[in-house]
Amino acid sequence: MALETTLILFKPDAVSKKLVGQVLSRFEAAGLAIRGIKMLRFGDTLLHEHYAHIASKPFFPEVRNFMQRTPVIALALEAENAVARVRDLLGPTDSTKAAKGTIRGDLGVDVMVNVCHASDSKETAATEVKRFFTAEELFSY
Repeated sequence: MALETTLILFKPDAVSKKLVGQVLSRFEAAGLAIRGIKMLRFGDTLLHEHYAHIASKPFFPEVRNFMQRTPVIALALEAENAVARVRDLLGPTDSTKAAKGTIRGDLGVDVMVNVCHASDSKETAATEVKRFFTAEELFSY
């Protein structure tokens, strides 16, 4: 099986509650390797590009306000079957439906306040990684 690189965004709830190290440790303990990591603020242009699939929805202003509350941390992780492995570790998007032992089940609150965004497919991961990282910002070791 080939290696995959996937994108994770530590959302404002993870940053403000100081959960980043704890969650990052879970990813590393599961065998995922860090290829890139950086902190950034979501400007309106990047936010609309990343959330284009929901930008016209009536709840988007709430998403925008939440995602711009604090900086976020972008993380590129690599492993075999990385996309599925990360999503299994996180649990369902709705934290209220996530099992205890998953990241969202242990640390999330609801659908939006759910610790991390994660790419949902290999194709999405490729697009999202390029959105947040240049080739020079990704490392293999």
